[in-house]
Amino acid sequence: MAETVNPTEVVRGNRKVRVGEVVSNKMTKTIVVRVERRFPHPQYKKIVTAYKKFYAHDEKAEAKIGDTVRIEETRPLSKLKRWKLIEVVERATETAVAA
Repeated sequence: MAETVNPTEVVRGNRKVRVGEVVSNKMTKTIVVRVERRFPHPQYKKIVTAYKKFYAHDEKAEAKIGDTVRIEETRPLSKLKRWKLIEVVERATETAVAA
């Protein structure tokens, strides 16, 4: 038998999810998240740490500098924003923000 699909249920593809640290929240409804990636160098096999910055949409302005957040890929929201904030995983300590 053929499966019936509920028309109200929207099936989307797998969206990428990243976890990183907020490095800037100075823009309105936008945060900059630095995501760390560790991998072995192809030739020398040393573990290398690479960072990449993602601009993410933060509708409620809940993320602060130093927070660890989870972001998810979404449709283009502006020239640079292609991610949105899902949740704040861990709040930054007061001493880390002052440093």
